[in-house]
Amino acid sequence: IVKNLVQQVAKTCPKACIGIITNPVNTTVAIAAEVLKKAGVYDKNKLFGVTTLDIIRSNTFVAELKGKQPGEVEVPVIGGHSGVTILPLLSQVPGVSFTEQEVADLTKRIQNAGTEVVEAKAGGGSATLSMGQAAARFGLSLVRALQGEQGVVECAYVEGDGQYARFFSQPLLLGKNGVEERKSIGTLSAFEQNALEGMLDTLKKDIALGEEFVNK
Repeated sequence: IVKNLVQQVAKTCPKACIGIITNPVNTTVAIAAEVLKKAGVYDKNKLFGVTTLDIIRSNTFVAELKGKQPGEVEVPVIGGHSGVTILPLLSQVPGVSFTEQEVADLTKRIQNAGTEVVEAKAGGGSATLSMGQAAARFGLSLVRALQGEQGVVECAYVEGDGQYARFFSQPLLLGKNGVEERKSIGTLSAFEQNALEGMLDTLKKDIALGEEFVNK
């Protein structure tokens, strides 16, 4: 489905910014990139995997734990968009500190939140409302940046310099041409550094699946 849709976008609106929220995002973004590349219209500053749901969940869980409002908390989330590839940078949340146990528990809960919702709905669906909120938040941020608003930063899963993997979610400064600047992920705690190194094999395999799907 993603392949077919992106083929049409490449034909009818080759300069569009494309946000992919269809799971598995780690793989579907790679599919989209390869399709656009084949069509000769790929611009890595205009293709986004929307991982905003991980940020909304992180903000919500941290706020709940620390007695704050979710709107007061902003947790950067890096890596990918499923399981162990989701890495909330809890060491970088201003004005909030955690015990090692809290970090381990929160990280796991954020990584497994999608499964938690499916189980809570007892097979009656997945996280539809929060997914809608995530799509809206990212879409509106991107539109504000496209209209020239300065300083709009969101985390999303994009092709970067390949330091960790071909595609990687990190904080991005958005602008009139999509990604204006890929911002540094900053200094990680030992726990985060470990988790980052531990996820890369999984993330790279997910990406390879998408590339092979288009190029086989």
